[in-house]
Amino acid sequence: MTPETGRTDLVARDAEELARLVAGTRNVLFDFDGPICRLFAGHPAVRIAREQVLWLEEQGLAGLLTEAERASPDPHGVLMAFAARHPGSDLVLDLEERLTRAELEAAPDAWPTAYADALVRTWVAVGARLAIVTNNSARSVEKYLRGRDLYACFAPHIYGRTADLRLLKPNPDLLLKALRAMGAAPRTSLMIGDSQTDYTAARTAGVPFLGYAGNDAVLRRLLADGVPERRILRSLEPLLHAVRTG
Repeated sequence: MTPETGRTDLVARDAEELARLVAGTRNVLFDFDGPICRLFAGHPAVRIAREQVLWLEEQGLAGLLTEAERASPDPHGVLMAFAARHPGSDLVLDLEERLTRAELEAAPDAWPTAYADALVRTWVAVGARLAIVTNNSARSVEKYLRGRDLYACFAPHIYGRTADLRLLKPNPDLLLKALRAMGAAPRTSLMIGDSQTDYTAARTAGVPFLGYAGNDAVLRRLLADGVPERRILRSLEPLLHAVRTG
């Protein structure tokens, strides 16, 4: 067997497994930032994270964060780090609302993930029910989906960040809410995400998981977090093909 033949066989096996996964899926739970779009493509997340830290400095509270947390490029990381030290405080609510406003501002300029729009519409057309389960604000998700004419594909099943930050992924609460509202069994559902928090939440909820790695860094993180390589897609195109031909 030549290397080329071996690779062809591997691709065929991967396609067969993907087809089996799609055939058993009736309900699809999408993470938002990653599998659906790049939310902060036009408004870099690192700038938003820095603005959060500056706001905390204005309140005289930046000292509550470690040096690494203050330098974090992830605005969710800044929010969660501060919330861990002041759970339930008005300042946490203010910081969360600032992040929500930043997400709403970013939504119109978000970059659609390649093949995501077609995948969503095709899956709905063949009878699947879809939901969004995200640590982003549901308001920003709705704004983006309406701009892409995709809102009807998910509504009313959009579950996002609330004031109770303890319920964000990796807590399975968002997934369980979606499953209950859809009347969906975990075994006939599928979670599509791009992070360890997505993977952990799916496993806890008993929902099969498919990883999406839009770049090498995400691929390395998913592999390091224990996601089997055969359950990680570098593109949504093979999944779209499986849904179309299933």
